[in-house]
This record gives sequence, C-alpha cells and structure tokens, in this order.
Amino acid sequence: MDDAAAKSTSTPSSAEHLCVLVHGLWGNPEHLKNLSAALRERYAEDKLHIFIPKRNAGSFTYDGIELGGERVAHEIEEHLEELNKNGNNIKKISVIGYSLGGLISRYAIGLLYHRGLFDKIQPINFTTFATPHLGVRTPLLGTHNHVWNVLGARTLSMSGRQLFTIDTFRDTGKPLLAVLADPTSIFIRALAAFKHRSLYANVVNDRTVTYYTAGISQTDPFAKMDDLDINYVKGYEPVIVDGDDPFTIKKRDVAPAFPQRLSQNTRNFFGQIPFAVFLMVFLPIGSTVFLVNSAIQSVRSRQRIKLHEEGKAGVDFGGYRIPLLNKVRGEVEDLFENINNTHEQEYLPNGSETMTSPTQSPKITRTHSMPKTTSPPSDNDSDKDSLAEQKRDKKPEIPTLALTPDQFAMVEALDNVGFQKHPVYIHNVRHSHAAIIRRMNRSAFHEGFIVFRHWLDNFQL
Repeated sequence: MDDAAAKSTSTPSSAEHLCVLVHGLWGNPEHLKNLSAALRERYAEDKLHIFIPKRNAGSFTYDGIELGGERVAHEIEEHLEELNKNGNNIKKISVIGYSLGGLISRYAIGLLYHRGLFDKIQPINFTTFATPHLGVRTPLLGTHNHVWNVLGARTLSMSGRQLFTIDTFRDTGKPLLAVLADPTSIFIRALAAFKHRSLYANVVNDRTVTYYTAGISQTDPFAKMDDLDINYVKGYEPVIVDGDDPFTIKKRDVAPAFPQRLSQNTRNFFGQIPFAVFLMVFLPIGSTVFLVNSAIQSVRSRQRIKLHEEGKAGVDFGGYRIPLLNKVRGEVEDLFENINNTHEQEYLPNGSETMTSPTQSPKITRTHSMPKTTSPPSDNDSDKDSLAEQKRDKKPEIPTLALTPDQFAMVEALDNVGFQKHPVYIHNVRHSHAAIIRRMNRSAFHEGFIVFRHWLDNFQL
C-alpha cells in the first residue's frame, strides 16, 4: 500500500466523515489500495478518514457472510472508539464493498443499525463493486448448471453454501441472502438509512460475478454484445454505460453470405481451442489442487466458526447475535473463475412472467414492440408499420433468467430500497472483476480509473 493510503487508514485525522472499504473473497486490504488512493487523491485527510478492516483477510473469507459481517462491524466500532479517544468526532459514515465484501458490508451495517450507531452517526454512501447480491448460482435450467450449483456450493465452506443459497440461516428457514433482503429485516432498514446507494456491475467478462447478480437484475440484456451498440454516460466513455438507455440494436440489412458465415464459424472454432486445451490438460490437475485446498480450508473454517460460536476466537461476538427479522489461493481463485465462466445462463420459458419480480417485469419480460391497434386503415398505415418495425429493431425482447423464487424476491426488495445502478463495460481485459477496482497495478486495468472517477464524482461528502 502506498504511504498516503497507509497513513489514511491508520493515523487519526480531523475528518468528520469515515469511509470503510471492505474487500472480497480470498482478498486482503492490499486489493483496495488503488480504491483507497483514489479517495485520498480526491479528499484530503481533514475531509475524509479511510479505514480498511483486516480480520477477514485470505481464507478467513471462507467463514461465511455472518461471521465476516460481525468481524467488520466489530472493527468499525473499535476504530470509531479509537478515533474518539484521539479527539476525532466522526459524524458521517460511508461503506464501500467489493465482491463478497459488498454482502459482508450489508450484514455489518445491519448490525450497526441495530446497535444504534446510525442514531449517532449519519450514513451517507453505500456502494458495491461487482457484488453478487443474488448469489453466484447459475440459473436452474440445464444439467450443467445443476451440477455446478451442487459442486460449487460445497467448495467454499460456509461462504460457498451462502453464496449458492443452499444454507438455512439460523432458525429463519431461509438462506442468509434471503434474510439480508427481507423487507422487515434490520439489513434492509440499514440500507434504506443511507442517503446515497449505488452499485457498479460488469456487463461482460466478469468470471466471478456476472451482470445479473451484481446489477440486481432478473435479465441479462448484455448477453449478446455483438448485436448491440452501447450508449455511454457522457464524459465517462467508453466504460460507464447509460443505465437508462444502455444500447440500441445494430442494424443487419442483409444476412452474411455463406463464405462469411463459414469464416466466422471457423474463427469461433479455433478461438475455442486454447480453452479446450486448458480444460483437457490443466483442469484435471487444477481441479485436484482446488478440491484438496477447498477441503483443507473448509475444515479450518469449521474450526474457526466453532470457536467463534463459543466465544473463544479472541473477541466475544455474542452481542452481535441479535434478532434478525423485525500463492495457492490465487491459483484456486483463477480455477474457480474459469469453471464458473463456462456455464451459460438459462431462461424461463415463455409464459413464465408470473414468477418475475414486480419491480422489473413490466419493463423486461415482454416484447418491446408496438401494440396492435384497432383504428381503421389509412394512407399512412405503411408509414406507421415502418416506424413500428424500426422500434422493434431498437428494442429487443429480453428473456427472464431462470432464477429461484428467493432470488426474484431479493430483486424486488432491493429495487424497492433503491440503488443507482451503473453498468460497466471493461474492454481491454478478460478479467473485469479485478479491473473494475484496479485490484492490481496493471496498465491493462487503466479503465478502472474511469470507474473511480465516475464513483467519486457521485460520492457525497
């Protein structure tokens, strides 16, 4: 971490606003150094204090969202107490979560809300970057998706079970993510208390957190990018997509001739060869490493969870158990992403609109074509037909993903709270999950600077 970022996270300052940054799965505070540096460049130490919790680093993120959230809440309270002892009077708080850190943050703010922190300190900004708000399970239809959902959920200890929504959280009878989005829960109330809520979701090439879950959407309108002309927010081209008018359909006047189709199919075939070689050569070896490491980390995680539950983890977290309703690691991460990236999303069959979320179904589960009229024919009918055809070309029919009932309920509840949703199109790398926050100092990740600038231009001090 650079000197400025390190100083900002450890040295008391006169700032009245505390900004907490929470890293993701397999992560550590170092992953957030560029996000922290961007904040510090925009806001001096007398304007903003930056804090990055440390107790969830590395394999500790296997321990689940609940334990992670309790650790973060406890660290925030400890840090506020330390600042207060040094004469710093914090009056505002913002919380920023990256990847799994967004879910841990949603849990932590619920605890802080219940403990009365927001009665003393005003919550201002809550932002997530590439966070799987709906979990990471692939949609239900299809054998491959079912197998992945079964196996994937059992490779990341408690966090895996919660991310794939196969857990039953305490005595609620619901998965933890469903509890996080329950309209009567402290977690939704905590979210609603923030003055400004926003999220950033990669539209392509996020091998860990696909668009629908990061963007809290029951569709993936960006599934066929080659057919779209993307519209960007002015001044943030070509990265921040206009959420209100994200794209128009490319006009295709004439179908490609047979030689062109053959050439394209040939390129697609040969383009898949490197990945096929990877699957045949490295996947068996990588799978063994992945599964062995997962088994080891799961055992260690269960031991930590047991100590945590018994109050023997060095900190007594009993006060947070409140009523809720009213190098190998890098290789393992890459393998998990590559396997997850091979699964295509499935869709509900026609006529399944009744399963969709009311907050989105009127917009995206019907064909965006001109309605039929009963007016008598006129001389202008041909012009009207032409106009209707043009509008049909611009507005595609977007099928609804085969989400679970719990996921549809999550979409509705989170939409009702309200997020400003910002789709992000990273062009230069096929690892947009890391690029969106410049997790590493790579020149190819420079589009992350545009994401930072847009976020900071909308950050409320």
